[in-house]
Amino acid sequence: MTAIDLAPQSSPQWQQGALVDLSIDDLTDGGDGVGRWQDRPVFVPDTVPGDRVRVRLVFTKPRFGRGAVVELLDPSRDRVRPPCIVADKCGGCQWQPVSYEAQLAAKERQAIEALRRIGGFIDPPVAPILAAPSPLNYRNKVTYPIAAGPDGQVRAGYYRKGSHKLVNLNRCPIQDERFDPLLSYFKDEIQALDWRPYDEETHQGQIRHISFRIGRRTGEMLVTLVSREPELPELEVRSRRWLDEVPNLVGVFLNVNPQRGNRIFGEDTYIVAGREYILERLGDLEFRMGPDTFFQVYTEQAEAMIAAIATQLDLKGHETVVDAYCGVGTLALPLAKRAARVIGIEVQGPALDWAQFNARRNDLNNTKFHEGTVEEKLPEILAGLAAADAPANVVVLDPPRRGCQPEVIAALREAMPQRIVYMSCKPATLARDLERLCADGLYRLVMVQPADFFPQTPHVECAAFLERSP
Repeated sequence: MTAIDLAPQSSPQWQQGALVDLSIDDLTDGGDGVGRWQDRPVFVPDTVPGDRVRVRLVFTKPRFGRGAVVELLDPSRDRVRPPCIVADKCGGCQWQPVSYEAQLAAKERQAIEALRRIGGFIDPPVAPILAAPSPLNYRNKVTYPIAAGPDGQVRAGYYRKGSHKLVNLNRCPIQDERFDPLLSYFKDEIQALDWRPYDEETHQGQIRHISFRIGRRTGEMLVTLVSREPELPELEVRSRRWLDEVPNLVGVFLNVNPQRGNRIFGEDTYIVAGREYILERLGDLEFRMGPDTFFQVYTEQAEAMIAAIATQLDLKGHETVVDAYCGVGTLALPLAKRAARVIGIEVQGPALDWAQFNARRNDLNNTKFHEGTVEEKLPEILAGLAAADAPANVVVLDPPRRGCQPEVIAALREAMPQRIVYMSCKPATLARDLERLCADGLYRLVMVQPADFFPQTPHVECAAFLERSP
């Protein structure tokens, strides 16, 4: 057998297969470490800023490359032991080997660099990041794919990095620890009921995913089974038993996804047993939400960000606020306690119903909600307010990761509300849209507040505050 030479070549070439030594300086927004060789960035998974590593170039382009670690020559002082025993295999959270302090610093830099590079802000006013009260056991909602192991046993977990091979789990350190007993329990139940795990290649089997949601403040839980078929034998009888046996479980749902592909949820979700909602408290407000309602996965950080937004806005009680992408009212309702009125826009009918219900439940009668897309409804609402000589004082945006549609930006630049708050979970699209809003000096960027809603991952949430220029 020929021995493999791991020593770097005396003069390695910029080509696939070459061995090079790198110092890792930073982390990308995708989670990889970054080093430089021959004045080119090399992106290396599973590395930490401060690491000295030997890597094999696995992909090269004239201006950048990608590498795989062959040897850790000198570990960074920010490299820590991951709290999860399968962290090196599981693709669920990439930054467990990175100290929490280094994670926060990387996320803050990510926001600053996106604003500089994409937004064109020379010295962006980025506040210190809001650190999470705990970097572990925070997720209030999780969804696990289901598969059959080689021994026929039901498995649940996350996929290996860059693959669809399942890493079987019985616990996960980033989810609410009250979910841990449910993983083993429901795997055993699926096995006992002989429900066949779904196979992506053959498009056969029944159970595709299982999802848990919990009210962090109340402890109430929902379970949703995702099935290829609309009926599962004994589901109703078994669901009633689960409500008796699982502490704090208040509802069981079935989501039907008959389509090929890796989309998790199908269009239709049905209540099988129990209640169709859980109760959750956010600050001094109470919310109802269903199994597929959008709600921030880190409840405590959502509270911190809402408090930061309320402090920065400093509403006096006479303002009209328009909350685009309002969901179940997570931000609209706290602002309604401080403003004259709040108008919400939401495209999903069920979420809008919950928003209206949550407003009534919290005795907030100064709210009104409109169903439709933001690009359709926002221009109409802003024009109507202006025609009534009661223009919007504040517009709140919290779009999906892709950011705002051009029609939304155009409507804001035409209506020119005094202030805009833009929430975003992707700094690149935030920076792009802020550049468009601030073009020609129409608005000025007052402050950006980053917050860590997703510890152990490279994702960062930001709230940007704009004011109309005088």
